[in-house]
Amino acid sequence: MKTLLILRHAKSSWNYSELSDYDRPLNARGKRDAPRMGKHLREQRLIPDRILTSSAKRARKTASSVAKACGYTGKIKKLDVFYNTVVGVYFEKLKTLPDKYERVMVVGHNPTVEQLVDYLTGQARRMPTAALAHIELSIQDWAALDLNTIGTLVNLWTPKTLFTD
Repeated sequence: MKTLLILRHAKSSWNYSELSDYDRPLNARGKRDAPRMGKHLREQRLIPDRILTSSAKRARKTASSVAKACGYTGKIKKLDVFYNTVVGVYFEKLKTLPDKYERVMVVGHNPTVEQLVDYLTGQARRMPTAALAHIELSIQDWAALDLNTIGTLVNLWTPKTLFTD
């Protein structure tokens, strides 16, 4: 059985009108929530074996902050194709992973991350910024992943449900 962690990037800033959407940085809340979600992963003993992230600035910064806080020591793979994409692209990239990776985290954007959770679990769930879905997949190897793969939504955490401030 494989585990997929789906993380929406943390809250970004709209204060820099001269920046493109792709280059928007995290705002103060995003900078606070990303490491908190990483710490939560560590506490849940869900440290990923591999992290794949959108190459957009807010997603890269989220992935980096979460990785550091959870104790992930591997490389973070930045993928241009995870920005402004469709669910099928996630499936294509995940299918190519070596089977040595049991627990993989993907960091991306809405609406695609919400759609990914829905496709894999049959549950339409809201994914606000920094939301993290924990899904167990009924496959033994990543190459077997397809749009018919049935997963179980073990949990979905948001900063609002985990932290009081």
